[in-house]
Amino acid sequence: MKSLKTQIIDNLNGDISDKEKDLLEKAFLFIEKAHETQLRKTGEPFINHPSRVALILSQMKLGVDAVIAGLLHDVVEDTEFSLQTIKSEFNEEVVFLVQSLTKINKIKYKNLPPFGRQNLFSRSARNIKGQEKKETDAEKENFRNMILAMAKDLRVILIKLADRLDNMKSLWVFDLEKQKSKALESLEIFAPLAYRLGLTDISAQLEDLAFPYVYPEEYKLTRKIVARKREELENYLKTIVPLVEEQLKKNNLLPLKIKYRAKHLYSIWRKLQKEDMDIKRVYDLVAMRIIMLKTEDCYAALGIIHQMWKPVPGRFKDYIALPKPNGYQSLHTTVFAENGKMVEIQIRTKEMDEEAEWGIAAHWVYGAIKETKGYKKKKTFIPPKNFYWIKQLQDWQKKFYGSQQFLESLKVDFFKDRIFVLTPKGDIIDLPEGATPIDFAYQVHTEIGNQAAGAKANGKLVPLNYNLKSGEVVEILIQKGKLPSLSWLEFVKMSETKKKIEEILRRKKLL
Repeated sequence: MKSLKTQIIDNLNGDISDKEKDLLEKAFLFIEKAHETQLRKTGEPFINHPSRVALILSQMKLGVDAVIAGLLHDVVEDTEFSLQTIKSEFNEEVVFLVQSLTKINKIKYKNLPPFGRQNLFSRSARNIKGQEKKETDAEKENFRNMILAMAKDLRVILIKLADRLDNMKSLWVFDLEKQKSKALESLEIFAPLAYRLGLTDISAQLEDLAFPYVYPEEYKLTRKIVARKREELENYLKTIVPLVEEQLKKNNLLPLKIKYRAKHLYSIWRKLQKEDMDIKRVYDLVAMRIIMLKTEDCYAALGIIHQMWKPVPGRFKDYIALPKPNGYQSLHTTVFAENGKMVEIQIRTKEMDEEAEWGIAAHWVYGAIKETKGYKKKKTFIPPKNFYWIKQLQDWQKKFYGSQQFLESLKVDFFKDRIFVLTPKGDIIDLPEGATPIDFAYQVHTEIGNQAAGAKANGKLVPLNYNLKSGEVVEILIQKGKLPSLSWLEFVKMSETKKKIEEILRRKKLL
């Protein structure tokens, strides 16, 4: 079996110069010295942990500096070596990443409830006084620092997520209270953060690793319900994959790969809750995934699949034409396959598949981005268009800095599930689930929001408090000179919307 160091170098091969390879070797020697006498609580050498973090980062293709920062991320906190020592040995970029990580690692959610799932930010019911209030304020400040660090350089958060993922795998060594606290933190903060960055695989792993600690009884029940059914479906898919491959080849379509993947356990649990715990109503326990060379091949393959088997009405999703807000692209269909069994099939290109796993990291193409004018000037990663909400985070932080409203806006506008709707011109507007036409109007333009008099969804009139759905084409009917209604504040979902309504009403002395 290859060593972690060899695997990291293999992953970087082709993207690494001899000089960078020497720097990586230097980083390994550095952490061997820094952590040489240390053991983890599991009893293994401490160096194994930063090496595994670096391995994940090398798979993300974030570049040598990020991998080295992953190797060094615990040095300042856990050894006698200072940041100054790192400065004397490594470049400015590595130092910046390590310094930013050291700040983020100080985040402590001390006031998290030790048992059961509760809202991380709902602490108003608690009577916080004296020292406890100071600790809570410090948590808020640290959390803001995390968001700022992410907006400045996403590699900081990607390294943190890799660190958290590896740490969750050895959570069993800690006491019960710490297990619950760290697991809930992962479930409520880090898994949604990974998902929003498009790192669906890391998000799923974090959820499944946290699940047994946060909901132990529900975890056992879900495993029991799923075990036999999932095995049966996997065996069934083994028999129909060759049939799909044969039909595609007959039509001169050559799939790069056909595979199947089980849905992760926590996701199944959430779906079971919606389906009254009836496993027979969960049709995507295991999904077949077809990887094609080009986008047009994906649509052609979809046509062949629908010729082979009847599609289930209402179960087709075209995320290629209309990607999810986190950049995810794929065709999804559910069909009545052999013996009438319902099977979900996903069809995508290799690039789409990589992005589905690595999200924004797949966009990084670090060597190219480093050469852009924006990066050279500000040392800041400018995210792709699909990830414009990262810029929104920075804007929200500035608007709501120093207030509870910032945390509330994150709770609603960032961590909640997202929907995407279209303007009549076809522009995609990213909104939190439950958003209304008024929320939509203010995202398009403040004046459209202020003068909104009515709304249409897919050409039909809907009330202004209507809950929009993904894929709807939304048109706002305006009345010139009109002002927002005070009643809108009762049903709009976004903090940003409320703020804009309140501003105009105050200006007109109506609030």
